[in-house]
Amino acid sequence: MINSVELIGHYGGDESHALSAWTSTSRELTDGKRERMDKLLTMLAEAGHHTPFEKSYLQFLVTCDTASHIHLIKHRIGVSINGESARYKELQEDKCYTPSDWPQEEQQAYEENVKAQYEKYHEVLERLVSKGVDRKRAKESARFYLPYGNQLVLDVSFNFRSFMHFQGLRNSEHAQLEIKNISKAMLEAVRETGNFDKSLGAFGYDD
Repeated sequence: MINSVELIGHYGGDESHALSAWTSTSRELTDGKRERMDKLLTMLAEAGHHTPFEKSYLQFLVTCDTASHIHLIKHRIGVSINGESARYKELQEDKCYTPSDWPQEEQQAYEENVKAQYEKYHEVLERLVSKGVDRKRAKESARFYLPYGNQLVLDVSFNFRSFMHFQGLRNSEHAQLEIKNISKAMLEAVRETGNFDKSLGAFGYDD
């Protein structure tokens, strides 16, 4: 399976960021201010005055592998994550990421191994319960059989400032392919709203 990204909610945008900055003088939004909004946002981004960019919110639903989950968790400042938990429920749907850049024969060998690991996961959970292990403990410990490519569904949110920090690190030639693809998909979803064009441009993410 592939990883996937969906933008499920957003608040604010270019005007929210600009009005936050203008609070120090006047929040009245005139035609003249609108005309110079892009210059203001660029100045703020280049000068490191980033707090106005915290006044908007982006919420994504992400299905991803364990490695990408870990990369996301590392962005704790301004990022909120809740996710599907194999500790609290038995995973009924066996979904696992397959690297798309592997040769076909390697993908097939990997998927056969993954299938066997999922079978062991379900089997050991039931065996543990049958041997008297509390089902809650059986579920949380049977997870150790799950493959590293196991996919979980995550609810991930950023303020815009944190989203730009995330893009700078993960939408990079130095990032692992999987998290880079996720960050690119997130960026494209934000672009499609049309609400953040000037702010994206201020950080160098023009179309």
